[in-house]
Amino acid sequence: MVQTVQKSGGKVGSGSAGKTAPRSSVAGPSSRQKNTARKSTGGRPPQMSTAAGRRSSGGRGAQAASDDAQPRQKKRFRPGTVALREIRKYQKSTDLLLRKLPFARIVREIANDMTTDMVDYESGSGLRWQTSALLALQEATEAYLVHLFEDANLCAIHAKRVTIMQRDIQLARRIRGQWGGLA
Repeated sequence: MVQTVQKSGGKVGSGSAGKTAPRSSVAGPSSRQKNTARKSTGGRPPQMSTAAGRRSSGGRGAQAASDDAQPRQKKRFRPGTVALREIRKYQKSTDLLLRKLPFARIVREIANDMTTDMVDYESGSGLRWQTSALLALQEATEAYLVHLFEDANLCAIHAKRVTIMQRDIQLARRIRGQWGGLA
């Protein structure tokens, strides 16, 4: 098989039609590739960087066409990254974590269930609550829950776990005793 170079298109052809030409051993330095270790991508095909993708696409028209064909995926963070970011965010802030209106509804419902006098509160008037009283209850509730979760987290860490389970909360309440939240 003799290889010939066509001057019009610059393509390499072979003596037999339909067959591919064997790889020449006299190729230039540009055809050699180093075999280097590649970073694992977890089974997904490796992605090109944005700069390399723009260079190889041949212009803005080709880049826009490829964006329409495949929608851009939302960035996925590693497990725990977002949780740590949320922990820092909520430790910096002093605002309430529970929504005010649902909390007020629950407080009113529990208070109506616990009333023992004979006055008819079911007719729609119900007990009246000052806004400051509801906010004070919410502040105390959130402080209690945060402290309980801190203690439950210590129990989970003591058990060589990072996930809080129901038994951690139960143990934290039991250790606190009668005035620490155990009814």
